[in-house]
Amino acid sequence: MKISKRDARIWFSFFAELPEEEPLLPRQQEIVYATLAQIEDAVERQNDALLSQVPGVKTLMGRTFYVGDEARFPKGCRSCLTGTGLSAVRKTNKCNLNCPFCYNAGEMDAIPPVGEGYWEIGGTRYRVEDLDLLLSIQKKPSGVAYVYLEPFMEIEVYLPVIRRLREAGVYQHMYTNGTLATPHNLRALGEAGLDELRFNLGASGCADRVIDAIAEAKRHIPSVGIETPMTREFEEAFARKKDAVLATGVDFINCAELHLNENNLPNYFGENLYMSRHGYVSPIFSRQITLRLMREAALEGWPPVVHDCSNRTKFARDLNLRAKEGGWFGASSYGSEFARLPFAAFLPVLEDESFAFLEEEELPHGYRPGEIVL
Repeated sequence: MKISKRDARIWFSFFAELPEEEPLLPRQQEIVYATLAQIEDAVERQNDALLSQVPGVKTLMGRTFYVGDEARFPKGCRSCLTGTGLSAVRKTNKCNLNCPFCYNAGEMDAIPPVGEGYWEIGGTRYRVEDLDLLLSIQKKPSGVAYVYLEPFMEIEVYLPVIRRLREAGVYQHMYTNGTLATPHNLRALGEAGLDELRFNLGASGCADRVIDAIAEAKRHIPSVGIETPMTREFEEAFARKKDAVLATGVDFINCAELHLNENNLPNYFGENLYMSRHGYVSPIFSRQITLRLMREAALEGWPPVVHDCSNRTKFARDLNLRAKEGGWFGASSYGSEFARLPFAAFLPVLEDESFAFLEEEELPHGYRPGEIVL
């Protein structure tokens, strides 16, 4: 069903007015899926055109795109996409910043703690002394990632865990906004055995002190990169600070396609959105920024790898993870962040005269606006 944009707009306006508890009937669901497919097809056509303009594009086993020296492609991403997946280690439930793109936007004071003296690994609570037991029973992962808000709020408590997993030969990477990084704690992380540190440079608006911290981290930690959701604010700030950022010797720039959930969606309401494979909902502009940066990096020969960490990459990540877990053919944990599709959030793209569907046709009988849909 190649629904027209006009009909899609009429129906989505209707769906947006329905009570949340009212389920959609099968034909209404067909209309929803047809609309999402039309938007997604048009977005992919635009992105394919942009990608075709990037010289020297490489892939990692067809699972993601990047430009630059393969030796600098982050091993944390390699573990995520080809190893045993993204094994998350969680501890800190606080952050010193409040970013509009954060998945926890608006609920920073309501994040439950992991527990004093405990770490969350694989959904289970562990004390540091339990790690020997865990490693003796279960197969060690190809890598782990320290995630969950800002670890530098209490970075000293991370050091014993990093040391133990280092002894076990587990590759470890960590995420930070970088505003609390100092020469002292960066050196301590390197001495403990952290393999890779990723700075969310967009969180600070490409602040000079964070750029300085990236350069300092390169003195102590083997692999140092940037991983930031692609927003217009970051694109503008990075353009101003590009020379300073590249001068740090940073190894990679992971350009994360911004995806939305119920917490951060209000901060991007009014933007043109699309839904990828019935899963992540993202502003259309986000991956376009990535592809523009990749083209610039390729044409200018930037030293760091610039990686297209897109919704497609996340789709591949979850397929790989489920396969490594022994899942059945086609199984994946990739899915929507919303219990009910936020229909009103898709009205801007349906009302945008500059955004065209690739092909349109008249709705069949029983699906047209004004008809009873059974």
